[in-house]
Amino acid sequence: MSSAIPLNVGIARSAGTSATGSAKRVLLAEPRGYCAGVDRAVETVERALDKHGAPIYVRKEIVHNRHVVETLRERGVVFVDETDEVPEGSVVVFSAHGVSPMVHQEAASRSLHAIDATCPLVTKVHQEAKRFARDDYDILLIGHEGHEEVEGTAGEAPDHVQLVDGPESVANVTVRDESKVIWLSQTTLSVDETMETVQRLRERFPDMQDPPSDDICYATQNRQVAVKAMAPECDLVIVVGSRNSSNSKRLVEVALGAGAQSAHLVDYAREVDPAWFEGIRTIGVTSGASVPEILVQGVLDLLAEHGYGDVQPVTTANETLVFALPRELRAARG
Repeated sequence: MSSAIPLNVGIARSAGTSATGSAKRVLLAEPRGYCAGVDRAVETVERALDKHGAPIYVRKEIVHNRHVVETLRERGVVFVDETDEVPEGSVVVFSAHGVSPMVHQEAASRSLHAIDATCPLVTKVHQEAKRFARDDYDILLIGHEGHEEVEGTAGEAPDHVQLVDGPESVANVTVRDESKVIWLSQTTLSVDETMETVQRLRERFPDMQDPPSDDICYATQNRQVAVKAMAPECDLVIVVGSRNSSNSKRLVEVALGAGAQSAHLVDYAREVDPAWFEGIRTIGVTSGASVPEILVQGVLDLLAEHGYGDVQPVTTANETLVFALPRELRAARG
């Protein structure tokens, strides 16, 4: 797992400006916004509405973004915390964050028509947890306590999974056999903090195994790398994303850690405080993996009104990955 910034990344400057110049500009991170898993999850709900009609039910938020949730609610989606709130025989969609086998069983017991919008990269971690539990490993799951994704993954092998919530939690970890330990992780974590946690775990358990492949998803890593590339040039970084979005909050932390003087998380342009602009020349803008581009454009429009109309892209990767919809909805895809 690498968080290195590609060496060919460059940040263009307008004619007549310099790092010490007074011209206002915006550095716009690319990639940003929707990842393949979020795009698949949102489209799953939209296609389910087209196929079955309102209301349909979604357990938890389909993705962690206020605008997306509110827009779908207006179309007839009912968001619930648990499947027992869904009328028997109704359509329920499981969110991109994944659910435990127990949730699937509860849905079946209520004759619910369940459509699983779990991100395939989260499903991969579920499969890893089941595989290593079958081999009787202690599984150290690095993630944030209470996050839906962590609950779903841990639910695949509750007798084998132990949550490690950051580097400070390592001291509390206990294992049965130090030769049969593996770490897995939530897909939306900070790469740097995760590797710090892994390093501390390995100091305690030198024989601990790594996951078969990176658990932190490509989109989370790509967005963090783009922010790292532009943050040293930024007086201020604005991250568009919701406060319950793990990957969005990590972008704020990454920006500050990479040299931005200040960084803020906002859902909408109206939450941007013009007082932040005082004495500011360069503003970085990015968005979390569950954020539609219309919200970023709203922030860019606001910045232009305050004199930050020069927008320069900072591109560190090009994303082309697309995930197929759940099988029962593929025929309905337009």
